[in-house]
Amino acid sequence: MKSEQALAAQLKAIYLFEMLDDKQMDKMLQTSTTIQLAARETLFEAGQPAQRFYLLKSGQIKLYCISADGDEKVMEIIHPSQTFAEAIIFMRNQVYPLSSEAIKKSEVLSFSMQTFKEILEQSTETCFHLMANMSRRLHARIHEINNLTLHNATYRLVVFLLDQLPADVVALSEIHLTTPKSVVASRLAIQPETFSRILTRLSRNGLIDVHGNDITLLDVDGLRELL
Repeated sequence: MKSEQALAAQLKAIYLFEMLDDKQMDKMLQTSTTIQLAARETLFEAGQPAQRFYLLKSGQIKLYCISADGDEKVMEIIHPSQTFAEAIIFMRNQVYPLSSEAIKKSEVLSFSMQTFKEILEQSTETCFHLMANMSRRLHARIHEINNLTLHNATYRLVVFLLDQLPADVVALSEIHLTTPKSVVASRLAIQPETFSRILTRLSRNGLIDVHGNDITLLDVDGLRELL
């Protein structure tokens, strides 16, 4: 009982569940299951029937598709406390449009899409609250799409590096990439060799210092001026 109360409190901090009342939350908890994934283990594949959506508790998950040429394109990197696959609840064709794989050892909570849909159908207030939350997230995604489509690779990489910092940071700061560089490059729509060349150029210009997955931002103002 205590574990369910603790999980309910945790879910209340997540946009998808924050508008649920106690009775609605109990319904969702009754459908929840925990899944343990090893690194590189698949959770679901594109085209599979979708009946569950997910919340990442620990680790990292990548959502990706395979191009006609057989190349993997990472569409999103999921971090702890993020939900994924929930948009399928509102789709007529309920199949997973992307594949999902653990980047590292991960723990995932799974929930019933049908139960969540029934909750929304039974409560107009809950439904409109969720629509408001999803609208805010949509605006953030539109901004992200603009970055990926309207700007060059250097711009996208610099934005990524600066996004790892608090907004008011101006001094030297260190970043540790917990995601493999190849995955980050794919997420930013940058070829791995181009990704490496940009890091080398920024380092040569005295803006960053790179040691493996540790990157020191030597000149935050200089990086911001590039934008």
